[in-house]
Formats: sequence, structure tokens, C-alpha cells
Amino acid sequence: MADISGQDYGIRINKFLSEAGICSRREADKMLLNGRVCIDGALAAAGAKVFPGMEVTVDGRTVSKEEEEIFIAFYKPKGVVCTTAPEENGTKIVNVIDYIGYNKRIYPAGRLDQSSEGLLLLTNQGEVMEKILRSRYGHEKEYFVRTDKRITDSFIDKMGKGVPVLGTVTKPCKVWKEDNYSFHIILTQGLNRQIRRMCGYFGYKVVYLRRDRVMNITLDGLKKGQYRLLDKEEAAVLKRLAGQI
Repeated sequence: MADISGQDYGIRINKFLSEAGICSRREADKMLLNGRVCIDGALAAAGAKVFPGMEVTVDGRTVSKEEEEIFIAFYKPKGVVCTTAPEENGTKIVNVIDYIGYNKRIYPAGRLDQSSEGLLLLTNQGEVMEKILRSRYGHEKEYFVRTDKRITDSFIDKMGKGVPVLGTVTKPCKVWKEDNYSFHIILTQGLNRQIRRMCGYFGYKVVYLRRDRVMNITLDGLKKGQYRLLDKEEAAVLKRLAGQI
């Protein structure tokens, strides 16, 4: 569908779902492959476009864009899983959406593994979420880590220069020692279980991991298991850093 000038007003289905706050574009692609998405009653294919007036459904429920911008900072406890699904690999889990129980549709902007705790951002703004998730944008995430062995200056130096994990070498990062068994680290990428793998490469085991900051948002004022809505100024800075405004 196009106007007289030839301009196409359609939007790709994965972007539509992302902007509606359903999920990230990557998750939307998985939904499409699993046959969970329909456009005007017909199964949607990857790459399909949505035009004005069309009805999009996910699992039979109509999707509409939420006009209210929602940004939440949550102190995730250990054991809570960063997903919207009720189970993983056939096992019932405590997912972050059910744990928080927010009365509007939101989605976690990234993951924090089940055995870790700390700051998790949630939002209904798909495009902002996409920018936060993509490592190529270099957004900072700060962590506090405690290990099972005494930390040496050599370990801190090597961690900061890049570590071979998952068939690649991690980007150089800021690392500083807190005490003999703990340190702080700022990452600008998000490989699976990255810090645990980095430590493991040098023979260290992580016994405690907490994320303290994502970009301009910190855990300040939050107790474990609590969440709060970002104020307008915080949200504006977050969007600016994410490249949205």
C-alpha cells in the first residue's frame, strides 16, 4: 500500500510488535517462526508488513500500541527469570513479569541470569529496548562481583584487556578491585553469562554477582524485589543515551 507519491506506509511485523511493547524484534522473529502471530486472521510470515487498518494478534489476542511510555527499574532477586514465559524447558519458573505483577504490558530490556541479582529495566517501548539490548551501541552496565579466590592485580589487569570466551574476545572494559575477594566491572556488551565465563577463564568462580547500573539508571533507593517507575527526567536521559531522541 502506498500513497500517490509512492511512499509505503507499511511497517515490518517484528518492528510493529516491538513498538507495541510485546517483545524485542528478535523475540518477535521467534514468535513468527512458531506461528503465534497473525495479520487479519492469517499466519504472518517473517518480513510481512502491517498497514493501517490491519489487525495483528499474538496467541489470539489483538495487539495495539500502548500510548503511555512505561520505564521501570527493578531490583531482581536471585531465582527470578528474565522472561515472560511461565516455564523453561518444561519446568515451571518464576518469571519477572509475574513476579512484579504490573497492571500493564511490559517487557524486560535484556537479561540477568537466574543466579544473579540486581538492576533490570523493563519497558513497553520496543525501539528503546532494542537500542539498550544491542551491544554495538556500547551502553554501559556496571556490576559488583565476589569470587571464591583472592583477587590479584594481574587478574584485574587481564580482565580489563579482553578475555577469550564463546569463540571471541571480550571488549576491553573498566575493572577495579573492591577488596581481596570482590571487584567492580563495567561492560559495554552482553555475551551470555559473560562475567562468569571471563572469571572462569582465569580459574575464578563467581559466588555473587549484582548489576548496579544500566546506563544512567542505578539501584539507588531500591530494596531487593522492589521496583519503581522512572521519572520523566530519568526516562528522557535514558532515551537520549539510547539514541531515541
